[in-house]
Amino acid sequence: MDATTPGSLAPGVLEREDLKRALAEHDFAAAFALIKKWGGLSQNRIAVACQLTPSKVSTIISGQQQITSFEVICRISDGLRIPGRMVGLADRPWEVQTDAPGPASPPGQASNLPDEASWRPAKTVHLAGELTRSDLVMDRRAVTRALSGAALFGVALLDSIEGWLQPAPTPTPRRQHGRIGMREVEELEGTARAFRAWDHRYGGGLRRKAVVGQLNEVASHLEEHQAPAVERGLFRVMAYLGGTAATIAWDSGFQKQAQSYYLLALRAAHAAGDGAFGANVLAGMARQMLYRDRPQDALELVHLARKGVSTTAGPRLRAMLHTREAWAYAAMGRGAAFRRASGEASEALANAGPEDEPYWIKYFDEAELAGVTGGRLLEMARKEPKQHAQVAADTIREAVAQRGTEAGRSHALDTIGLAECHFLMGDVTSAVDLTGQAVAAAARTQSARVRTQLGQLYPYTVGRGASQRIAEARTMIRDLLSN
Repeated sequence: MDATTPGSLAPGVLEREDLKRALAEHDFAAAFALIKKWGGLSQNRIAVACQLTPSKVSTIISGQQQITSFEVICRISDGLRIPGRMVGLADRPWEVQTDAPGPASPPGQASNLPDEASWRPAKTVHLAGELTRSDLVMDRRAVTRALSGAALFGVALLDSIEGWLQPAPTPTPRRQHGRIGMREVEELEGTARAFRAWDHRYGGGLRRKAVVGQLNEVASHLEEHQAPAVERGLFRVMAYLGGTAATIAWDSGFQKQAQSYYLLALRAAHAAGDGAFGANVLAGMARQMLYRDRPQDALELVHLARKGVSTTAGPRLRAMLHTREAWAYAAMGRGAAFRRASGEASEALANAGPEDEPYWIKYFDEAELAGVTGGRLLEMARKEPKQHAQVAADTIREAVAQRGTEAGRSHALDTIGLAECHFLMGDVTSAVDLTGQAVAAAARTQSARVRTQLGQLYPYTVGRGASQRIAEARTMIRDLLSN
């Protein structure tokens, strides 16, 4: 069943008051039983439509298992064509159809960024122009299709970026120069800095097109013959903008598009001779792999980054790379290695001064270290709550106190994590209070990643008896995720 096929329930079934009530209360045991009885669907057909196993449907109907996942509720709505409002969701995509045709390929695929792509600057400019032009003409249906694009991983990814370790080419002096000078380059860099600050605070894709449009403009300047210093400066700006475009795409769930912009940013940093920012890009790619459950790939990317800046990285950059390494070790279950790498991050950060590194790494301070470390401890606490939940809560609380609400997306992620720690510790009262704060913080961002993390709190609010406060927390989460 796809998004254009008609619903499989017989006419009038959704008008039954008993089914309406069951769906509104998320009583899927009763809802599935009524759908079987009055809708003429077998357990197998319900399972297929909702992407569940028949045995799972059976345990739900028998009351042995409750549905606590927001994602599964969405699948039930989509699979059985139950209007979103009937299960507390916003209108589902299939409820409003459009006949407008979309382009042949989603963003990040038209650019094609081949594995064997040369690391010559001219090739980087060509890739930038191709990728941004494709992205700027996309319609909304093409954006939706982009969600299904698969990012590279393993050998296909790692072998394609080995060229980053080669020396950057020296720009060839030209008699005729382009129309811009270093002042314009500095202005473009200021714009890139503003875009990065906006994304770091709010997240999401509100200014995605503006970033991509600016990136396209920089590529057009590089198609002209520029003075060597101007050319290097423009490639540096391209790297900054490419990194922001990648973060926006990743934060919005567009994995393939994000990776395409990361690869472009890495090539641009190479052409600019900016090894430090290239290492930062590789750290972003490692983070993407960690969220895709590819910790070994992430570790390889971090090691590649550290090798490229082994003698030039400043203390904040070194600390950030150590935290990515620690993250990978935590995901692998290597507790001792996680603690070692986290300690190395703390030691490196202790040597950081106020003016010793570029603006794009200034965000990495003691609060950021606490937030990242606390997040990894939380992941470990999900498996061993008695051993890790309290220390995870203490570490995340330190990040919350230091960052404050002005941190936007990071504050929301911290608060969500802190609420989950208290659920794991059995402190339901504090967990519910923090859930309310987390929902309020999430509402102030446009980050899909924040909403995904908030959805992980939903299971903790289901099946806890008749507590009014738990029900209110569940409703707050559901209302925000439904819009």
